[in-house]
Amino acid sequence: MLRLAVILLLLANAGYRAWSQGLLRPWGLAPEAQTEPQRMHQQIRPETLQILPPGPGTSAPTPTAQPVAASTASTASGQTPDASAECLRAGVFDEQQADALRTAAAAGLPSGSWTLEPSLMPGRWMVYMGRFDDQDALDKKRTELRARKVDFDRAGGPWEPGLSLGRFSSEEAARRELQNLSSKGVRSARVIRERPESIGYTLRLPAVTDALRPQLAALRSALAGKTWRNCD
Repeated sequence: MLRLAVILLLLANAGYRAWSQGLLRPWGLAPEAQTEPQRMHQQIRPETLQILPPGPGTSAPTPTAQPVAASTASTASGQTPDASAECLRAGVFDEQQADALRTAAAAGLPSGSWTLEPSLMPGRWMVYMGRFDDQDALDKKRTELRARKVDFDRAGGPWEPGLSLGRFSSEEAARRELQNLSSKGVRSARVIRERPESIGYTLRLPAVTDALRPQLAALRSALAGKTWRNCD
């Protein structure tokens, strides 16, 4: 008897499943279809339906918030990005120049609008001629180098009056150039270390707006002759 009851139960479940899924529709056995036309027929006088404005004391529906495009979204600080903003930088500055620039920027620019970024400045070597006793000796050496088709430039800084025949990022490269110049008849040049390895600083303003640009004038003297460039 138990086996027969189980078999009947399985047949009943299978029959219900076939009926509910419409498999028995060809034999007229299927649930009533709940499609849109039937729902339309069940409506009672839809033409009398009217949408009334909210009455006194009734709040209007709150509109659903829509996503804001990235180009017009507010920043984390609550301010809308300025399309005219650009990133500017100046440098490189040595330690002493950076101290003066840090003071000027703190006094003349908004907090958080600038950074001084440190970086390693490699040493620099120079093929050097000098110091010369006077201007006549310097001019005579210039004439001699031109005749030998050797390029030169002012040595600058503490190496004046003198001439630079090339600046290099390594002592080895400078000595190779000195050997090359010796083959052209240059005898009195030597290799010196123009600048030791040190830490340099770059002033960076990531978002300079039209409102901020006039304030950059406060840094003019502290820039030590350096000019603004784009960060790219």
